[in-house]
Amino acid sequence: VQLVESGGGLVQAGGSLRLSCAASGGTFSFYVMGWFRQAPGKEREFVAAITGSDSTYYANSVKGRSTISRDNAKNTVYLQMNSLNPEDTAVYYCAAALFFSTVLVRSPSQYNYWGQGTQVTVSS
Repeated sequence: VQLVESGGGLVQAGGSLRLSCAASGGTFSFYVMGWFRQAPGKEREFVAAITGSDSTYYANSVKGRSTISRDNAKNTVYLQMNSLNPEDTAVYYCAAALFFSTVLVRSPSQYNYWGQGTQVTVSS
């Protein structure tokens, strides 16, 4: 499975971005799709995930201002982020998991495939 992120960039605080992740190979609709981010000097952290049945999970830091969605016909998962602040600055990674676990859905170790990442920079 190959994952390619797009949609990152520079945005002012309070602005919005929509990240996209296009998948190829495998059966996209079967995968749990997740978004993670990693800021300089910090560990990779969970942002959001969506299962094949469209159940969604969010980190507390983005809940209420971000929406994850998927389009199985386009093999694409999206992350809409609103009310961005400088603390959201990071490289955002898309990931795919073969199996779903409510315990591990927020753990990077659960995911089998990763994209190369897209930079999101929020200026104050």
